[in-house]
Amino acid sequence: MSGMVTWQAEDEVGLEGARVLIGQTGFRALGRIVRTGPNGELTSSYRLAVNEDRVVERLSVTAATADRERHLTMNRTEDGYWLLDDGSGSTRSDYDGAVDVDLQRSPLFNTLPIRRLNLHLEPGDHVIPVLFVSLPSLSVELVDRRYRTVSVSDGTSPAVVNVSSGDFSADLTVDADGIVAHYPGLARRVGAIEPVA
Repeated sequence: MSGMVTWQAEDEVGLEGARVLIGQTGFRALGRIVRTGPNGELTSSYRLAVNEDRVVERLSVTAATADRERHLTMNRTEDGYWLLDDGSGSTRSDYDGAVDVDLQRSPLFNTLPIRRLNLHLEPGDHVIPVLFVSLPSLSVELVDRRYRTVSVSDGTSPAVVNVSSGDFSADLTVDADGIVAHYPGLARRVGAIEPVA
């Protein structure tokens, strides 16, 4: 299935729109984030590929502010290493087994561990390493995140999955495909997924 997904920011003026291609296990997305607020204006585009094992295979991100434009490409190799290239040469690291990536200010990226662990379909509680990509700097940091099913979808109501790290905690509303519909304080989806002809 492929479709367009749009979120409206709740913490400042902004939108995120993405074209997603959802397979039985794989996942692809092409999206853009536009934000403006106390910290200035930002635009960012990304291209994401998740393989059939539900592991991030590749992420390319461009972030731009009035002052600067930055690029980052992240590739996960078959032997579990990450290759990061910001245009000044590649670096290689295993990042302690991280297979998920979270792009700051994007609700879409929380979909990755939720779908991989089926937390929208069955109860689960996992602490996992995640590569957190900051915007607009595109710096990468390894963080531990806890994803825990609060309630699974019963076909008529969405699933709820809690994400927490340190003192932070949020209950995410998730649709039947595992895509985040509402991330309290960050963004809320506008309408349902619109299929692409």
